[in-house]
Amino acid sequence: MKSTTPVSMDALLSRPEIKRIVDRVSPEEEERRTYAPPRCKAFARPVTILKETNEYSFFKDLEAKAKLPHIIDNPVQTIVGVTNPDQTQLDHYTRELRIGIVFSGGPAPGGHNVIAGLFDAMKKANPNSTLYGFFLGPDGVIEGQYIEITEPIINRYRNMGGFSMIRTGRTKIDSSAKTKQARETCLKLKLNALVIVGGDDSNTNAAFLAEELYKDGIQVIGVPKTIDGDIQVRDSQGKILCAMSFGYHTAARSFARNIGGLCVDSSSDVKYWHICKVMGRVASHLALEVALQTHANLTLIGEDLADYVDEERLAKAKAEGTTDYSAYGMTLRHLSRMICDAIIRRAKVGKNYGVIVIPEGVLEYINEIQLIITKLNTIIADYNHTHDKDFHTAFTTLESKLEYLRRLVRGIGPDISPALWNARDDELFNDMPEFFQKGLLLERDSHGNFQFSQVETDHVIMRMVKDYLNIQKEKGLYSLGVERSYFNSMLEREGLDPAIYGPIMFENYPDGEYLRIKNTIMSMKTLKQAFSRSGKLDPEAGLPSAIEKIYKKSVPKFKTQTHFFGYDGRGGDPTRFDCDYTYNLGQTVFSLVVNGATGQMAAIKNLEQEFPKWEPIGIPIAPLMRLEERAGRMTLVIEKSLVDLESNAFRVSKALREKWLAATPENDDYRSPGPIRFTGKSEEERPITLMLNSI
Repeated sequence: MKSTTPVSMDALLSRPEIKRIVDRVSPEEEERRTYAPPRCKAFARPVTILKETNEYSFFKDLEAKAKLPHIIDNPVQTIVGVTNPDQTQLDHYTRELRIGIVFSGGPAPGGHNVIAGLFDAMKKANPNSTLYGFFLGPDGVIEGQYIEITEPIINRYRNMGGFSMIRTGRTKIDSSAKTKQARETCLKLKLNALVIVGGDDSNTNAAFLAEELYKDGIQVIGVPKTIDGDIQVRDSQGKILCAMSFGYHTAARSFARNIGGLCVDSSSDVKYWHICKVMGRVASHLALEVALQTHANLTLIGEDLADYVDEERLAKAKAEGTTDYSAYGMTLRHLSRMICDAIIRRAKVGKNYGVIVIPEGVLEYINEIQLIITKLNTIIADYNHTHDKDFHTAFTTLESKLEYLRRLVRGIGPDISPALWNARDDELFNDMPEFFQKGLLLERDSHGNFQFSQVETDHVIMRMVKDYLNIQKEKGLYSLGVERSYFNSMLEREGLDPAIYGPIMFENYPDGEYLRIKNTIMSMKTLKQAFSRSGKLDPEAGLPSAIEKIYKKSVPKFKTQTHFFGYDGRGGDPTRFDCDYTYNLGQTVFSLVVNGATGQMAAIKNLEQEFPKWEPIGIPIAPLMRLEERAGRMTLVIEKSLVDLESNAFRVSKALREKWLAATPENDDYRSPGPIRFTGKSEEERPITLMLNSI
């Protein structure tokens, strides 16, 4: 046998085909970088101008009027392309500009294209204009950490996910000291404008900065970013100005692809319920889109739960001549019963498996939990304010925190208000599992919000579900339907007559396609008793092995697998929709800056329509702000947009709940959304939510 000398590793790694195969840039990434998103028709003109419109009206908060006087009366501005600009327009549009851009908050797919769209527009207008990117979020503005963004840098990140180009951070420019430092940075770089790409809090920050920098002549523009989809702008008449923030479509598609795979796994292995928690701290937009994408068996929509009314309890109270106000709104107990009902109904037709989608913020819509959270937020904020130190530093263990709450009940201490935390609160709190108590007492985030993503919401709910299922099993109400053909064949193999044994065991023999064990048969013992009473079994003899096997098959084993979908969706490469959306947002930013706007949010109107109908606009941020409780204090913030229960998207999903639950012998109705495909044309052109709402 002829031996060969192995090629040296250096020689092997130097071969072009090896380099190509293991190169860091994949073929998909290479194609992404070369994709040129289409531009809205206004941007195809040599020059753009801003036109004010009085078509939209806003309710203006008195606090916003007082604190944001220079930008509170900003109008909605539409961006219009000029085909034959005069020399004055041309000179103004092509003047040299210096613009800074910063990412704020968590990543969202498409952020790099905001920078690319802005860069391309400003360089086309004047190649000498400069774009600076601030590192690690607002800290970069405060500390003066930045980079000049150039063509090679831009080309490396076109159409790519993440915020890797300049990275991001969660610092807020919310004090006079930070504002002073940010102003110094902007003045040092001689910036004409600062662009803040972020969520509701970041755009709120943009409004306050626009006010602070107004006299310096430094413009501030916000860009709506959040995968939660809770930045949706309507005027006071309900007219839609911004249907969705960027990154939502990609995150939803990423989650849907994985959850769709779990639907396939569930119906293949037929023994697991997959419990899928998806991001959405307040609004349930992601859960709704995932439901429409996958047809999961059960999807909880928080806003829908908040609207729940327990008609049975109301009727009972009415019969007693009283009104039960606690019947309005969902409780944890009733939510667990609702989930159990779905599980039991599927089990009756032999389906001991399924997929449940839960938004991470669902507990915010449970009355008793929301009350506890509100009280704890107030207690923690009051403690911090009164003692000028951090509650979580002062009480490091769960036991020490619980002891402080017990002192509130007993009214011990000069700073204690007994009405704030009473015996009923204490009783409800102590009934909760320890891990949930720890979750409720977690340190709040930098905005003072309760961190729902850190609480095992799915575990809280499913623990109650399992307890109730066990009770139903003991009552004989939770059993697994047995396929009639299987029952018949198993008995015939042992020479037994199904027509004799079937009526003894099953409540619906011989009519049902799936046979249900009688409620009175709850164990092997009661099964033997049923056969003994029928006279078909000698009390001294054992049950036929086929009967025992059939019974064991009818006893459900409730097994779950829990999953959290969040960070994977934030870092994915954007869908074609998000690529096009964000690139045009960047172009919109330039048009707003070059035409002198400040305190505006860049947006694309008609996102729910086909691309040719998209219209770039500037939306005033200040009129969107409302007073809300944050960290125990009333603060001006942009109001989050919740799922509209009157929208087509929600109404369609609600109408199809029974079909998707599939508690019938027919096949499940699972939908496979497929992967995010940048190279193909089979992917929907925009979120299903928006497509339905456009009809």
